[in-house]
Amino acid sequence: MILSDRDIRQAIASGHVKIEGQKPHHIHASSMDLHLGETFKLYEHSKFALLDPKDPQTFTGNVRTITVPEGEPFIVQPGEFVLGVTQEKITVPDNLVVRVEGRSSLGRLGIIIHSTAGFVDPGFSGTITLEISNLNRLPVALYPGMRVCQIAFEQMTSPAEIPYSKKMHSKYQGQTSPEESRLDTDPEFQEKKEEGRETSRRHVVHI
Repeated sequence: MILSDRDIRQAIASGHVKIEGQKPHHIHASSMDLHLGETFKLYEHSKFALLDPKDPQTFTGNVRTITVPEGEPFIVQPGEFVLGVTQEKITVPDNLVVRVEGRSSLGRLGIIIHSTAGFVDPGFSGTITLEISNLNRLPVALYPGMRVCQIAFEQMTSPAEIPYSKKMHSKYQGQTSPEESRLDTDPEFQEKKEEGRETSRRHVVHI
C-alpha cells in the first residue's frame, strides 16, 4: 500500500516520518520531492585501473569531492557517473519503506538519479545518496537546491523485526554526504580477507 498525499502530510505532522531540510515540502498525490545538495563525489580515472571490492582503497582513495557554491551549476558530462546527495535528511519508521525515483522532467534531459539503489529500508536515517548519470549526448547543468528526485512511502504488513537502525554493521546509517560504496565490508569479502590472512600466516617461515 502506497501512502497518499494526505497520509504523507499526516505522517510528517505526527513525527512518524521525519524530513529535515531547508525547503518546503513538495507533496504530490502519492510522493514528495527532495532537493539536490551541494556536495558531489566523482571517481577519478587516473589513480586506479579498476574499482575492486577486495581492495577498499580503490573506492576511498579514488574519489574527488566537489562542493558547488550557491547559485552555481554542477555540470554532468555525457556518459558521466557522479554521486550526489539530497538536502533533506529522512528518518523512516520501522513499518514503512521508501522508494526513490527520478523526476520525469530530468529524465527527459537524460538524467538518471539512481542506478540500482532506489530502495530505503525501514529504520534508515540520513540523507539519500544519489547515483547520477547523464545519458544525453550533451552536458546537463544541475543546481543545488533544485528538486531532483521523488520518494514514495509503502506500508509494510508488519513492522520490521530488525530495522536498519538496529542492523549490525548498517553501512550507511546517519550519512550526511554522498557516500561511496562500502561493498568491501560485505560478509563475503570480509571472509575472503580472513582467508587471505590465514593463508599468509601459514606461509610464514620462522627462522
